[in-house]
Amino acid sequence: MAVLLAEARHQRAADLAACRALLRSGSHSFHLASKLLPAPVAEAATALYAFCRVADDAIDTGCSDPRLALADLHAQLDRAYVGRPLPQPVERLLAWLVEEYAIPRTLLDAVLDGFAWDSAGRRYRTISELNAYAARVAGSVGALMTLLMGVRSHAVLARACELGVAMQLTNIARDVGQDARAGRVYLPTEWLDAAGIDPDAWLAEPEFSPALGAVVERLLRVADELYVRAAGGISGLPAGCRPGIHAARLLYAEIGNDLRRHGHDALARRAHVVLSRKLQLLGLSVWAAMRPAPGLSGAPLEETRFLVEAVESSSAGHASHGSRECGQGRAEWVLALFERLQERDQLSAVGEGARR
Repeated sequence: MAVLLAEARHQRAADLAACRALLRSGSHSFHLASKLLPAPVAEAATALYAFCRVADDAIDTGCSDPRLALADLHAQLDRAYVGRPLPQPVERLLAWLVEEYAIPRTLLDAVLDGFAWDSAGRRYRTISELNAYAARVAGSVGALMTLLMGVRSHAVLARACELGVAMQLTNIARDVGQDARAGRVYLPTEWLDAAGIDPDAWLAEPEFSPALGAVVERLLRVADELYVRAAGGISGLPAGCRPGIHAARLLYAEIGNDLRRHGHDALARRAHVVLSRKLQLLGLSVWAAMRPAPGLSGAPLEETRFLVEAVESSSAGHASHGSRECGQGRAEWVLALFERLQERDQLSAVGEGARR
C-alpha cells in the first residue's frame, strides 16, 4: 500500500509539473495569481485551470466543429466521475480533483455550458441573461475554488459565485472593443437599445460614443455591487487564502476604475492596472484580510443559485479537509510577491532609462 501511495504521489507531482508548464506558456495571469495562494490550494487550482485551458483551446482552435470538442470534454468528465481517466496529465488530475474535493458534476458541466454558449455566439438581452452566462463561465469557478479551499458553506459559496460573476462583468466591460473586432457583443442588448444603439449596425462599424460609455458604466455599477457583496464571503475562507482572494477582488474592480478614468472608452485602449497601483492594492488585500469579518447574510444571486444548491446537495457526510492546511498560511508569501514585483519594477525602470 505504501508503495502504491508513493507511486501515486510521484505521478501527481509529474502531472502537476506538466500542467504548470502548460499554464506558464499561455496563462501568465493565472501563473502570477497562483503565487497568491498557499501551496495545497495552488496545486489544486493548477489542475482545475489546466482543464479549463485545455477545454478552451479545444473549442476555440482545436476542432472545426465545437460540438465535437464539447462532446469529447463531456466524455472526459464521464471518465473522471467513474475514476477511469485516460493516461494524460490533465485528465488524471481532473479525476483526482473530483474525488479528493467531492466536486459535484453540475459545477464542471456549467463551465462547459459557458464554452458552448460562447461557441454558439449567443447574445444576452437582459442583465439577468448576462448574469446566467457569467455564472457558467466564472461563477462556477468561484464555487470550485471555494471547494479547493476546503469550504462548503452556503453563504461563502454564494458570495464566491458573485465574485466570479463580478469579475466576468468587468472582463466584458474591458473587452468591448476586442469582442467587437471578433464580431461579438456581450453587453445587454436591452441596454443598447435603450441607449439608441443597434447592436448589428454598431458591430458593422464599432466606434465609441457617450451613449456606449453610459452602457459600460451601467455594467460596471452592477459589478461593483457584487464586489461589495463578495467581500463578506472572503471572511469565511481560511485565513491563509483571504489575502489572495481579496487581491483578485480589488485588482479586478480597479480595471473598472481605470475604464472610468479614461472615459469608458474600451475601443481605443484596453484597461489595465499599472504596477504601482497593483502594489498598493496587494497591500490593501493584506489589510482587508485582517479586518473583523463582516456578515455573510444574503441569498445567492438568482442566476448562481443552482451552483450553490448543487454543492449543498453533494455535501452530506463530506467533511471539509482543506481548511486546516490553507488556514495555516501566513502573509509572508504576499510580502514575498511584493518584493518580486518591486524587483521587476526596478528592472523595468533601468531598461526604460537605457532606451532613453
